[in-house]
Amino acid sequence: MGKQVISTANAPAAIGPYSQAIKLGGLVFTSGQIGLTPAGELVDGVTAQAHQAFQNLSAILQEAGGSLSTVIKFTLFLTDLNDFARVNEIMKEYVSEPYPARSTVGVASLPKGALFEVEAIAQIAHKD
Repeated sequence: MGKQVISTANAPAAIGPYSQAIKLGGLVFTSGQIGLTPAGELVDGVTAQAHQAFQNLSAILQEAGGSLSTVIKFTLFLTDLNDFARVNEIMKEYVSEPYPARSTVGVASLPKGALFEVEAIAQIAHKD
């Protein structure tokens, strides 16, 4: 069972030597998504960036044959943990109970000056 590169034009292209996601068996491991539009423009503010990042993540998972509902683990990165409650509310617009496992990490900075980043591991039906 080999790894498969997942790539879509409906999310921003990788800005370094990595893939948008890798699918291995029934699991998809996404790279971190920030609030860049598919055209590569960073949207303003943590609210808009969180929405855009989840939309990017959704597009990548759809390309892999899944969706945000197939996520089993999120990792969130915030440059200001005071935005934690706001991001929780935004996340509830994209996923429902039972919620995936999640970690949230406060960081000093993110690529492109972003305020928020999200990565995921999803389980997708595997065809032998």
